[in-house]
Amino acid sequence: MNILKYFTLSIVGVLCILNLKAQKIDKPLTYVSTLVGTQSTYFLSSGNTYPAVAMPWGMNFWSPQTGKMGDGWMYTYTAEKIRGIKQTHQPSPWMNDYGQFSIMAMVNNNTFDQDKRASYFSHKAEVAKPHYYSVYLADYDTKVEVTPTERAAYFRFTFPKTDSAFVLIDAFDKGSYIEVIPKEYKIIGYTTKNSGGVPTNFKNYFVMQFDRPFANIATFADSTLIDDRYLVKADHVGALVRFQIANSGEQLIAKVASSFISLEQASLNLKELGGKNFDECVAEGENIWNRELSKIEVQGGSIDQLRTFYSCLYRSLLFPRMFYEIDATGQVIHYSPYNGEVLPGYMFTDTGFWDTFRCLFPFLNLMYPEMSEKMQDGLANVYKEGGWLPEWASPGYRNIMVGNNSASVVADAWIKGIRSKEIGTLYEAVLKGANYAGPIAAVGRAGADYYKELGYVPYDVGIHENTARSLEYAYDDFTIYQLAKALDKPASDQQIYKSRAYNYQKLFDPSTGLMRGKKKNGAFQSPFNPFKWGDAFTEGNSWHYSWSVFQDFEGLAKLMGGHQAMEIKLDSVFTIPPIFDDSYYGFPIHEIREMQIANMGQYAHGNQPIQHMIYLYNHVGAPWKAQYWLRETINRMYSPNPDGYCGDEDNGQTSAWYVFSAIGFYPVTPATDEYILGSPIFDKVTLHLSNGKKVNIQTQNNSDTNRYIKNLKWNGKNYTKNYIKHSELVKGTTLSFDMDAVPNKNRGVNKADLPFSLSKDN
Repeated sequence: MNILKYFTLSIVGVLCILNLKAQKIDKPLTYVSTLVGTQSTYFLSSGNTYPAVAMPWGMNFWSPQTGKMGDGWMYTYTAEKIRGIKQTHQPSPWMNDYGQFSIMAMVNNNTFDQDKRASYFSHKAEVAKPHYYSVYLADYDTKVEVTPTERAAYFRFTFPKTDSAFVLIDAFDKGSYIEVIPKEYKIIGYTTKNSGGVPTNFKNYFVMQFDRPFANIATFADSTLIDDRYLVKADHVGALVRFQIANSGEQLIAKVASSFISLEQASLNLKELGGKNFDECVAEGENIWNRELSKIEVQGGSIDQLRTFYSCLYRSLLFPRMFYEIDATGQVIHYSPYNGEVLPGYMFTDTGFWDTFRCLFPFLNLMYPEMSEKMQDGLANVYKEGGWLPEWASPGYRNIMVGNNSASVVADAWIKGIRSKEIGTLYEAVLKGANYAGPIAAVGRAGADYYKELGYVPYDVGIHENTARSLEYAYDDFTIYQLAKALDKPASDQQIYKSRAYNYQKLFDPSTGLMRGKKKNGAFQSPFNPFKWGDAFTEGNSWHYSWSVFQDFEGLAKLMGGHQAMEIKLDSVFTIPPIFDDSYYGFPIHEIREMQIANMGQYAHGNQPIQHMIYLYNHVGAPWKAQYWLRETINRMYSPNPDGYCGDEDNGQTSAWYVFSAIGFYPVTPATDEYILGSPIFDKVTLHLSNGKKVNIQTQNNSDTNRYIKNLKWNGKNYTKNYIKHSELVKGTTLSFDMDAVPNKNRGVNKADLPFSLSKDN
């Protein structure tokens, strides 16, 4: 037994039992569970995640597969059987997967049928970590382990004594190819299975190299399994190789890698495993994850808070994933999912900006700026190769969600100091996206001509979710204005987008104090039901989207009747029952059900449009209310368990919300220099910035009861503002919070204490 490991686990158990606060953490990976969010279904999401076995932002993820081939819910916590270990590039079950294939071990069962090959398994005999996964296949008395690099992976199979140990590689349907090369103990092939967003020549090429000869070879094509056939190409193919295991517990090793470029590149990617053995690869992966997770060092939280925090931080470092490879000369190259060519430079994919512009990308800009710069260069390549910036990429353009939030992603990076050499191309790209409708509705701006003429997309011109689009367009125009200022672009450019940033005012209905769809003739749509999901809005209702004025909450407050009126309206979100109208969809979509059961009124934290809303109390001089509701959300909506989220996790966005909120601030308005203060939950947080500076966040008298900021000091000096500046944080600083059980209603109430708003600060 590993005594150190046993001692560590014992300490964790004692802390959990006694509910003590943990002190300094040396290996944050210990606290990560990849199973958080996996207890989900189509009708109710507790994250809609899968246990991704991957390196940070790695090109290839691996996951145990309990669902059938093509099922977006590839792994569900309540499943009883496992069908294989799948290479996956799935960003979400709603987007489904691409470039996928599965590997399964069996004994005395030479079948490729996905139901007949499935084995019972238990979470009691499963280890799920970011850098390592193992599972005991009960029907076969076999243990399967996997540990990844960015583009390759080691497999280790521990079989009983048998002459009939099988390893299956299933290349899935929709067009696949397999070739077995016995002399090299190797299987090569490709899979084309995808869910859209790919050129016609798309393939994921793979190489699987074993450490011993095959006792027998069989391949299947569609429904037929044939022995001693080495090469097959059909709709659905795979290979089944048999091994003789002389002694119980004997281990079979396989190396696997893949490439979107070629079989030769897949073989090159296999060299990522180098001369390391399986255990050395596990150790290297552990070191990499600990290095990245340790950039935020926390102490003084409960064991559940630590587990939740580091599990959320893990999820914040998965997407967008690398879609580039390294050629034989060491150059960065990529297969373009936009034009089908192999080209130089970075490429990233599998993210939806409607979700992640809010805080995931701002988080990367703060804590992982080197990766963010590569992502910005990758965005420029998307524009060069496809003609538009993506709004949802998986791996190429996908026609889903609304907004033009690529502008926010570009602008926030530049304003936060990310200096992409491609900023000229990116500026050109955001201007094009802001003024033209794209070839699909989710590229550029659907209804761009209406928006430019009227200041909004009308309700009655056949463009769905029009009010949501209009509000997001106005914010995106603000981010372009901010970028134009920062780049010292002509005043004419700046003025166009600054004036358009006020377009949100045209959709505000004074009679209800909420945002409302408006017809082409200028009349509000009628009848109006503020509880109606969809229709004029996107996966939400007017109570959710009325706060989508990121650029000008002071202006929104004026429309609502002033700070006190807006404060009352914010209060109402929590006091109005979770009434809903689902007639647009015809049934309660899972986001509706998640709001309904949360017992927080109309507050729907499980979906993105309202996730920033609690912080808005800071804009109206009532920061203590933000502090109260933030702790409520942190406590009620997150846990380190399989049902640990309150809706879709969405590519790191909902996780990054927790990470930001737990350390005490949040980027309410990306493309500005500000973070809005909340209520830090830990006694101490140290942000290890990439420039070598540290941000020290200290709290005194902190507890769940003492959730209110009594006073705050910045580098030892009293600080009353409700925001902090990014440009000051990155110089290195110390924030000292004195917490209390009683709200301090005299702090953060003056005009000078309020955060940025367009109509206040320009």
